[in-house]
Amino acid sequence: MPLNNKLKIFNDPIYGFITIPNALIFDLIAHKYFQRLRRISQMGLSYLVYPGAHHTRFHHALGCMHLMQKTVNVLRFKGVNISEDEEVALYIAILLHDIGHGPFSHAMEHSIVNGISHETISLHFMEKLNEEFNGSLTLAIKIFKGEYHRKFMYQLISSQLDMDRADYLKRDSFYTGVAEGNINSERLITMLNVVNDEIVVEEKGIYSIEKFLVARRLMYWQVYLHKTGLVAEQLLTRVLKRAKELSNMGVLLTASEPLQYFLNTDINSENFTMDSLEVFSKLDDYDIISAMKSWQYHEDFVLRNLCEMIINRDLLKIKLKNKPIKTSDLEGHSQALIVKYGITKYEADYFVFKGSISNQAYQIKKQHINILLKTGKIKDIVKVSDQLNFKALSKPVTKYYICYPKNKM
Repeated sequence: MPLNNKLKIFNDPIYGFITIPNALIFDLIAHKYFQRLRRISQMGLSYLVYPGAHHTRFHHALGCMHLMQKTVNVLRFKGVNISEDEEVALYIAILLHDIGHGPFSHAMEHSIVNGISHETISLHFMEKLNEEFNGSLTLAIKIFKGEYHRKFMYQLISSQLDMDRADYLKRDSFYTGVAEGNINSERLITMLNVVNDEIVVEEKGIYSIEKFLVARRLMYWQVYLHKTGLVAEQLLTRVLKRAKELSNMGVLLTASEPLQYFLNTDINSENFTMDSLEVFSKLDDYDIISAMKSWQYHEDFVLRNLCEMIINRDLLKIKLKNKPIKTSDLEGHSQALIVKYGITKYEADYFVFKGSISNQAYQIKKQHINILLKTGKIKDIVKVSDQLNFKALSKPVTKYYICYPKNKM
């Protein structure tokens, strides 16, 4: 293929033009595994709350690569030695970091396959691509796994101040219209440096970090943990659970071949093979939506109603509370369903349930965002910030929810 066909640019609504740095990156983007990300929603069912939130993992991955390009340029300008091989490996690692997401991203992460995170599946995809591309991804995989000796490179892929978060906060803010999440990713990147092989933020970037963490906290409460999005995702996981149960009982459900495979086969970390990966690569949001459009007319009471609720956005009622929900609070709603529709307690539990959500903007015990002071000392952001409530951002806040049908069900 002529080289000029591989020097493409993407017009991104967030950053403007995104350039593809080389032919290898072009070929990875053109690969069917990566193109599948065009059919995976970045924010699950959040578009039921924010109508504009229809952007995909494809958008996000390209945005992350773009930010990584800027980061490499900034660090090199400041004297950090990054070889051409390391540069390309960083681009590949961040480009493919989310390639293992299943339909609707996090919403169904442990529903399609049991006990396997999207990071693990991403690694499987990268290893398979490494075979196809004659070992060209070997260094990228080492960085992705945190096995490369230069620690700061892994931090750029996965940390509390990585390119993943720098993109998704700004991107999700744009597509939802929630202005509180609009961080200045350019400013953040410009303030980065490397000391003792770890990423640090120069002192004059303190306020940008404060804005970044506050934006993260607000985006979780307003968007990622929005109660309507939460109940929609709970219903989606229950749809697949019920579909699997019916399939195991011998009930034939209309579904695409990839979805049929995962309905009829219990895939977990021990039996996840390259064959499973190939089938997984053919599964996306459209398989699930198409199945639910059919299942909303199924004779099974549970499956039919769950699908109807999502397809028609007629969801369960959800209430958030600051204290744990008592089991007794569920009983009245559950009993009303049992009496009205003649269903079992087990079936009623699909529509009446409780749970909890937690928001922690900064995990001080897990990782640190370190500030490089003008004196040369390095301190955690919490210790140098003059925000009175900043320590509160490092404490998890837990809320509890109860879900039950509206009267008209």
